[in-house]
Amino acid sequence: MSFDGLFTHSMANELNQKLSSGRVMRISQPFPNEIIITVRANRKNYPLLLSAHPMYARVQITKIPYTNPPVPTKFTMMLRKYLEGARLISIKQPENDRILNFYFSNRNELGDQMPLILSSEIMGRHSNLILINQQSNKIIDTIKHVGMDQNRYRTLLPGSTYRTPPKQDKQNPLTTKAEDINALVRQYPNREIFAQQLVKRFQGIAADSALYIADYLHMHSVDTDTLKNLWQQLDTPTPTLVEQPQLSFSCFAYSQLENNSQQTFSSLSELLDTFYRHKATRDRVQQQGTKLIHTVKVNLNKNRKKLAKLTKELQTTNKADIYRVKGEILTTFLYKIERGMQEITLPNYYDNDKPLKITLSNQLSPSQNAQKYFKRYTKLRNAVKFINEQMALTKTEINYLENIQSQLELATPKDLPDIDLELRQEGYLKKQKGKNTKRKQKLSQPELFYASDGTKIFVGKNNLQNDHLSLKKAAKKDWWLHVKDFPGSHVIINTEHPSEQTLIEAASLAAYFSKERSSSNVLVDYVQVKKLRKPNGAKPGFVIYEGQQTISVTPSVNLIDSLKKDTTTI
Repeated sequence: MSFDGLFTHSMANELNQKLSSGRVMRISQPFPNEIIITVRANRKNYPLLLSAHPMYARVQITKIPYTNPPVPTKFTMMLRKYLEGARLISIKQPENDRILNFYFSNRNELGDQMPLILSSEIMGRHSNLILINQQSNKIIDTIKHVGMDQNRYRTLLPGSTYRTPPKQDKQNPLTTKAEDINALVRQYPNREIFAQQLVKRFQGIAADSALYIADYLHMHSVDTDTLKNLWQQLDTPTPTLVEQPQLSFSCFAYSQLENNSQQTFSSLSELLDTFYRHKATRDRVQQQGTKLIHTVKVNLNKNRKKLAKLTKELQTTNKADIYRVKGEILTTFLYKIERGMQEITLPNYYDNDKPLKITLSNQLSPSQNAQKYFKRYTKLRNAVKFINEQMALTKTEINYLENIQSQLELATPKDLPDIDLELRQEGYLKKQKGKNTKRKQKLSQPELFYASDGTKIFVGKNNLQNDHLSLKKAAKKDWWLHVKDFPGSHVIINTEHPSEQTLIEAASLAAYFSKERSSSNVLVDYVQVKKLRKPNGAKPGFVIYEGQQTISVTPSVNLIDSLKKDTTTI
């Protein structure tokens, strides 16, 4: 189910129950199209996420921690000016549209009451957040400015008169009479066609919601009670994550699906956190880390091509002995060679005197032709050592870049500055110039997990974190884990005597945060921190160790989620 009008209706009920009469405590904008308003209600702080993202637009209470930019945007400053300290009166949905209007009450500089509306329009690429003065119906500001050249129907700019989105010629399904729905069922008995008609005729019904309604109405006689029971499911939703045929979310429970194909949650907000946690995070990393991803990809391709070229050159050095043999045979039979000859066949005493055809240069003397083959032999023999050295360096470079690539695949936006700093330190990106470059960049903290018995487990999300975690933060008695022979995160168990279950859970974390996270039976080395050491001049994140033991685990996303306890407050 998409965030359609029906889901919006259920979300409005959930937010009204939790946030009504709450007071705005804090406003932040962690991403260009997303605002978080912390509302304190019933002695709790609720981080309310309002997203105008073109693909992930939604409204929910979120528990996912966000890192705010050091400098707030103009829209954030405007919201803080008008909404900080304001009381949230109510949340309303116009008809069954994908719009949620948040009604606030605050006082202006003169102490007079100032009613405000923050409208969240959830409409794909046209999604927007609009702050409106309710008295004058004037727009104070929007997160996306839309001028006349972009939309002739309405202008969404500060100072403009607010106009609602154009209405579609569709009925509100929540107020439609049972006989009208019944007539439609009789007219279109086919489930798929009936669902298409629901989308076409009624407001705020997406295709997947229409299929659920079609199934429900075809299983029941369509009357007033049936419709009432159907719409009551929106007021008391069953937040459901459906895994098949593809991952989707719904406020309805799909009784025809097997239990292992769906997962239910205590609230719609918790459902959306689970659904969008990886999708939205990956999208943000792709957007904000475009330069890093491109740099790693380009350098990885360049080094892979270099390795292939060196491998080919190494194969050609296998001909070195042939050149030596030809040189020695020419030296032995110099008396048979005449200047100007282009080739000669001589007995090969290295191979039972089998005839050996040797190409000659007609511009060189017999002795010079022999020396030419000896020079080729010497050049190839010396090249072997150089090529082997270059191949070793190139393989190290490839392993390092593949490690960075794996880290980017599992990175969150807050991890990107550390990776950016590392690539600049290693020369893959140009070092920044300016007044603030002398200030040392503060590294983000490793991710914290808790084992079943409460033991702390730290996971480094990038190489700079790995070095700091393993070589500075961890105690010598702590245990260090890393996936065997593959790029991955450093994992630290914060105890000297971990239980077997804690060891398995930490090993699962090491396997998941590695290149082998999609594999089964992943081998993970573990050893005490005191047995680690970093060679001089080694790349970030590289350590050597001895006396390790190895454990085999299969990483599981469910296990990883169960070990993560969110202690971050926004």
